[in-house]
Amino acid sequence: MTVRIEKQGSVWTVIHSRYEARNAMDPESADALTEAFLEFDADDSASVAVFWGEGGAFCAGWDLKYVSTLDSSNPLGELDIPKDGGARGNGGDIPRGPLGPSRLELSKPVIAAVAGPAVAGGMELALWCDFRVMEESAYLGVYCRRWGVPLIDGGTVRLPRIVGMGRAMDIILTGRKVPSEECERIGLCEYRVPDGESRAKAEELAHDIARFPQTCVRADRASAIRGHGLPVRDALIQEWYNGREALVKDGVAGAARFSSGLGRHGDFSKID
Repeated sequence: MTVRIEKQGSVWTVIHSRYEARNAMDPESADALTEAFLEFDADDSASVAVFWGEGGAFCAGWDLKYVSTLDSSNPLGELDIPKDGGARGNGGDIPRGPLGPSRLELSKPVIAAVAGPAVAGGMELALWCDFRVMEESAYLGVYCRRWGVPLIDGGTVRLPRIVGMGRAMDIILTGRKVPSEECERIGLCEYRVPDGESRAKAEELAHDIARFPQTCVRADRASAIRGHGLPVRDALIQEWYNGREALVKDGVAGAARFSSGLGRHGDFSKID
């Protein structure tokens, strides 16, 4: 079994373990990862997931030995997305991405814990996550550039949104290595930690997020995602109606806890 889930309360760590291939993705792993994240999204007891590759590599991309066996006249036709986009659910209603969960639009946060290479499709999986914790020796890069294999797991969509078009084009077109120090500098990762510590740091952050009222966490996350690219007025409208629901379910009761003396002066240790 190449994928397993380890649970600590409401934090799930989804582990890809094909370390003999530097966690390069084959169809079995892609199916298993997609199923694991759909299970996480559907489970009411789960709040935050960490995505980690076991054995010192996040994901070295697509297994090119498998890619070399594809029918070049119609490669991966079974994974075609309906041109109308299909039903607008969490992505479980359309074929999975070539590398697994890259087409899912989950309702809950996922944090990438990146060790070693996250290259080609592995970089696309890291970009699929809400944010990234990278180890000092970790790196990203469009290494598939040298073989003529395109980005088809969201890389051309998500990378420009994260770092801007010019930087994205540099990374996409040159296929060069992007070390963790540069990733942190240009906003491709949010935390940089010593080697061997990415999983622990990502899980620490996940537990911090899981402590908060989850209706509000998910509402603000959804507003940020859905508002991207909208005109300001349209984005404000969707934020307002999305946030109103969270205010009803979490906000009024939370304000009452603050009024009773909890969480003063930025103390997050006492919020319930």
